[in-house]
Amino acid sequence: MGAGAGSLVGKVNIPAKRFAQISCIIFQVTNEDKESNCYMANTTENATRALTMKDFFKEENGEIVPIDESVLIDFKDGDIVEGDVVRIDKDEVLVDIGYKSEGLIPANELSIRKGADPQEIVELGQHIEALVLQKEDADGRLILSAKRAAFEKAWNRIEEAHTDQRTVEGPVIEVVKGGLILDIGLRGFLPASLVDIRRVRNLDSFMGQRLECKVIELNRSRNNVVLSRRAVLEEERKEERNRILTTLQEGDVVTGTVSNLVDFGAFVDLEGIDGLIHISELSWNHVDHPSEVVEVGEDVEVKVLEVDRDRERISLGLKHTRKDPWQEIVERVNVGEQIHGRVTKLVSFGAFVEVAEGVEGLIHISELAEHHVETPDEIVRSGDEVDARIIDVDAKRRRLSLSLRPKKEEREDRSEREDQDDHEDSGERGERPERPRREDRFRRDYEPRGGGQRDRDRDRGDRDRERGGQDRVGDGLRTGAFDALKDLDLGDRE
Repeated sequence: MGAGAGSLVGKVNIPAKRFAQISCIIFQVTNEDKESNCYMANTTENATRALTMKDFFKEENGEIVPIDESVLIDFKDGDIVEGDVVRIDKDEVLVDIGYKSEGLIPANELSIRKGADPQEIVELGQHIEALVLQKEDADGRLILSAKRAAFEKAWNRIEEAHTDQRTVEGPVIEVVKGGLILDIGLRGFLPASLVDIRRVRNLDSFMGQRLECKVIELNRSRNNVVLSRRAVLEEERKEERNRILTTLQEGDVVTGTVSNLVDFGAFVDLEGIDGLIHISELSWNHVDHPSEVVEVGEDVEVKVLEVDRDRERISLGLKHTRKDPWQEIVERVNVGEQIHGRVTKLVSFGAFVEVAEGVEGLIHISELAEHHVETPDEIVRSGDEVDARIIDVDAKRRRLSLSLRPKKEEREDRSEREDQDDHEDSGERGERPERPRREDRFRRDYEPRGGGQRDRDRDRGDRDRERGGQDRVGDGLRTGAFDALKDLDLGDRE
């Protein structure tokens, strides 16, 4: 129909489908002659007759409006309408939906992709669907939203897929904290832990990829959709996983690839199912973190320690496929021998010494020196090279006890040598001999030198007589012990 400033198109848009059976050509309409002839050709009857503007339109409040409102589409807020893109600007898109004015789609309502350029989303003439946000805003504009129309249609489809346990597919459009955002007609969230069977560290590598996922959670009130790609991959590997669980036996040695490291161990992919190597089964010596022994992507040979078919868990051991250095030490060393090592770690109760690769012994704090030691760093430091004496080998508990103190015999010999050296030094200086100890003096003065009890009594009596001529009696008092009291006047004084 006309496109000039005074054309009917400038006043009203008449959908072509309303005139499926006829072709009407309006040549010109002017204010001076609102009854200009209009020729309509009826393609069904091959007839031509003259019509006037009054046959179709009338003037209300200075505007030309259709006499028959059926030529305009009928819709309300919330309805989904269709139309063609007629203009693309930087911040909006105009769509002809067959209404009296074009619908306006703001750039942020065009796609679920944040900051998307309208030129990259639609093109001129493209037929799209949009949801009516406002039939007429404060400026009289028809406001539409393409992404909300897509959301409404996609939600029904996703809801059905969730009910029927079917998969959905879409490209990754954004990497966010904790996962990925997929365009599945709406924004679907794929948590990082559900991107793959094993945890993925670099989520950016999935940007732009189309992923097939299962819907595991829906929340319409929050417009929230949670996806899982891991569920799809596990379903594909279910048959292989069942085969491995059925055929694998304890004691088997298999090859796998380290798929993930955690604080408590390392996961190994056995081509269909993951097994766990606990941190205590990684090495024969102490390990603080699995990264000290293996790394992600490394091929390892492991021994199957346990298969739990009910829980679908496999326990593996890495150290069992490697030589045990402890057995070599047990066979090579004996208690009492000296062994060379390096101090690896100091603790409050002693120092650990590495005596061979993967074998450590403990020097208890009481064995660091002959004198009292408060902390091990008073005697040794981490990294020191020491020669220690083996004082115990506990093969069952895999413990090696060491000491830096000399043997008891060596300590006694050294003490005797020191005493002898001190004696020689004192003799050379002409010093007086050492005074006898108290017990030696008592033994010398009071112990009898033989002769029996009678001789001892006689000797004792002789000594008493020499002191006063008095005899001792059996009750322990000397005869005449109270004679000296006769000189005392014990009578009553008048």
